[in-house]
Amino acid sequence: MGVINIHAAKTQLSRLLDAAAAGEEVIIARAGKPVAKLVPIDQTPPPRRLGILEGKIHVPDDFDDPLPDEILAEFEGC
Repeated sequence: MGVINIHAAKTQLSRLLDAAAAGEEVIIARAGKPVAKLVPIDQTPPPRRLGILEGKIHVPDDFDDPLPDEILAEFEGC
C-alpha cells in the first residue's frame, strides 16, 4: 500500500485497517514525512516453555531466611 497522507488516511481508515489486518504495512505521513505505521497485530503469542533454566540456577537452602542484623540495618538506614 505504501505511504498515505493523513487526510487520505482519515477518509479511508476502514480500508487501511483491512489492509493492515491482511498483512500489509501502511505508512501514514504528514506533509510527506512518515509519522506512523499501521501493521497487523500478531494474534498468537509464542508458547511459553517451562523449565528452560532447569539445572542452570541454584537457589540456596537459606534463601528465605531472615537477613542478618547488620545487613538489615543498612536497608533500614540505621
